[in-house]
Amino acid sequence: MLHTSLKAAGLASVLGFAAHGVLAETVAVITPYLAQPGTQFYVEGFQARATELGWTVNVIDTAGDVAAVISRIEDSVTQKVDAIVINVDPAQIGAGLQAAADAGIPVVGMDAGSDPLVAANITSNGYAMAAETAVYVANRIGGAGNVVMFTFDPFPPVQVRGVVADAVFGNFPDIKVLDRITPDVSDGGIADSRAKMEAILAANPDPGSIAAVWAAWDQPALGALQAIEAAGRGGEGIVITGIDANPQARDAIKAGGNFEASVAQDFAGIGATTADTVARILAGETLVQKVIYVPTVLITSANVGE
Repeated sequence: MLHTSLKAAGLASVLGFAAHGVLAETVAVITPYLAQPGTQFYVEGFQARATELGWTVNVIDTAGDVAAVISRIEDSVTQKVDAIVINVDPAQIGAGLQAAADAGIPVVGMDAGSDPLVAANITSNGYAMAAETAVYVANRIGGAGNVVMFTFDPFPPVQVRGVVADAVFGNFPDIKVLDRITPDVSDGGIADSRAKMEAILAANPDPGSIAAVWAAWDQPALGALQAIEAAGRGGEGIVITGIDANPQARDAIKAGGNFEASVAQDFAGIGATTADTVARILAGETLVQKVIYVPTVLITSANVGE
């Protein structure tokens, strides 16, 4: 799958280089977030495209340890890989990025963030996704009620979603953000989100005291759904939205309960476009566009089966 911004001529050049073995043979993909379904799908999409290009891909998971990404980048530099792909906040791994830059090894973000030492970042438009789901919530609750937000500021692609949702809700005088939660994501995020939502439900026991749950990605939304159902409050009409439209989220939306909407990112497309972008860089192309967005789709009961 190719991103539409990749011109046909450029692709032909890239494939030509690959066929003659000139392009990278080894690429390191480094992330602390492989426990997250979205990251797994990005990596799978990247690997599939890399296989077509004849590359060897080393996937390195630091299992939630962001600081360890620096040493893994340094290891990859020592191993003289041809390119490095990251799925982490660049601002937190500056020493690693500098080591790669000093070695002349390009670093490309796969749903990461922007940084002068990152050649390009391939991602979904977090601003648009957050606006779409936050407006969905605001409209569904008639512009009034208490909203619980699940955010994750340590990771730029998710941090921007929270900022935009805050802005949307702030534009409705009768919407109050009851709580803004950053869950523990070391186990994927569902369990801790459920526990934190259980506490909020206990502190707000009256029907109607919580109008909606807006989550910056699906795992907290699923945890909140579990808490609401376990508390016997599924019939209160609490609206839940997420972002990613992972299989569990789609199943929940199909079920017709509180989880009503999510945004489907093209994970395979992000992974494939990241690989194509690496190929363009290694073929000598100077990138003008440093942030490359792959299109998304709002998923509701109306189109979840498509």
